[in-house]
Amino acid sequence: MIKIYTVTSCSSCKKAKEWMEKHRLPYVEIDLLTANIKREDFLEILALTEDGTADIISRRSHAYRRLNIDFETISLNELVQLMEENRTLLRRPLILDDRRLQVGYNDDEIRKFLPRPLRRVEVETAMERAKVYDYQERFERV
Repeated sequence: MIKIYTVTSCSSCKKAKEWMEKHRLPYVEIDLLTANIKREDFLEILALTEDGTADIISRRSHAYRRLNIDFETISLNELVQLMEENRTLLRRPLILDDRRLQVGYNDDEIRKFLPRPLRRVEVETAMERAKVYDYQERFERV
């Protein structure tokens, strides 16, 4: 099941949810500010990152500036505690399933959550459109 960690006022979160609904993908929305997010949830997110905290910590957030912490020097327990107490430290949306994590909204990258057969159909459709466009463009030049 796809999980989307969101904040209600976040426009990227809204885009991610709209994209999921458009593609009829079931998901669970978890509000970062109000949900009871457990230590295991934070560890699951961290386990899916490629570059650890650099992938998920919002360096532009007020919490990040206020805390003024070097995240490379704190222990895992301290990190999880900080995330539990300061959820606005996290970038959003955080979209994940059991194998993949996407941080933020990106039209191209979010496609990785589509089932493979559907991705193939979308690619084939896009290629057909490109051929039609190319043909029309050549025809207009004549």
